[in-house]
Amino acid sequence: MKDSTEILRTYKVGQKVNYDKVLQEVMADWQLQQVRPSILLHSCCAPCSTYSLEYLSTYADVTILFANSNIHPASEYKRREQVQKDFIETFNQRTGAKVGFMSSPYEPAVFNQMVMAKGLESELEGGKRCTACFQMRLDIVAEKAQALGFDYFGSALTVSPHKNSQVINEVGLDMQKIYAVNYLPSDFKKNNGYRRSVDMCGEYDIYRQCYCGCVFAAKQQGVDLKAVNAAAKSYLVEQDRNL
Repeated sequence: MKDSTEILRTYKVGQKVNYDKVLQEVMADWQLQQVRPSILLHSCCAPCSTYSLEYLSTYADVTILFANSNIHPASEYKRREQVQKDFIETFNQRTGAKVGFMSSPYEPAVFNQMVMAKGLESELEGGKRCTACFQMRLDIVAEKAQALGFDYFGSALTVSPHKNSQVINEVGLDMQKIYAVNYLPSDFKKNNGYRRSVDMCGEYDIYRQCYCGCVFAAKQQGVDLKAVNAAAKSYLVEQDRNL
């Protein structure tokens, strides 16, 4: 199956890469070769996974890896994890897809220590702290994809207009140099992908959080974390009652 670096070599040094176009070329090769690859796709939340799964599951066998130790507080992490699971289950029922789900251990202390060790606590959202967060999470996904024999690993984060898809893809391609598994480039917000993700959140009644996840950004943005914690706990209690 095609390695995206073959396509990227056609770009001139310093030229901005259209990662959506790269993805389309990789997928065209799958169809030409009549293969259906396996993809381990990182997801930070159900909203980001919506359009990404709708798009990819037509051409590949996709498993979501929920690896997000950056999320604070723990109750909010558990809520987003449950919402992600529920969306996948409903998506599979409605579409006939067979999307899988896995989650990595929740280790917020590891994330917080990484941020503080690098002195990134005061970085603005979208800055160096976010890049370090991408690196931490995509490292987990790439390692898991290699261990389990997936053809590709990737991230649904590129569906968000608030995330720098150039940086995310550069991080993913760097991880490909370390692990024996191909990175799947993407820019899922293109072709009205973000608009479709918003529409799907309405169709599936998906919870959309008001901040990315980490305590540092939440405090900078004035997020009421006590209210977030209370709402998340209430949601989880209600979920338990419905089991």
